[in-house]
Amino acid sequence: MDQELFSEQVQIERKIFSFDLRENPRGRFLKVTEDVGGRRDAIIIPATGLTQFREIIDRAISKSDGIPSTESVAAR
Repeated sequence: MDQELFSEQVQIERKIFSFDLRENPRGRFLKVTEDVGGRRDAIIIPATGLTQFREIIDRAISKSDGIPSTESVAAR
C-alpha cells in the first residue's frame, strides 16, 4: 500500500493538477494527475528522476519566458 508523504493541488485555467509524493515498497515517486471535467490522466515519476524533471521544467519556463506569446502578438 502507498504511503502519502506530500500532496498539493493547483487549478490552472479549467484543469486541476494534483501532485502527490508517495512511497511504497518499490520506492518513492511523484504522481501528477490532471483532472479536466472528471477525466483524469496521470504520470508517475520515480523520485530518482525528480531533479532531471525539474531541470527540464526550469528550461521550458526560461524558454517560454523568452518567447512572446501568440496571444500578446495577436492583441497588437
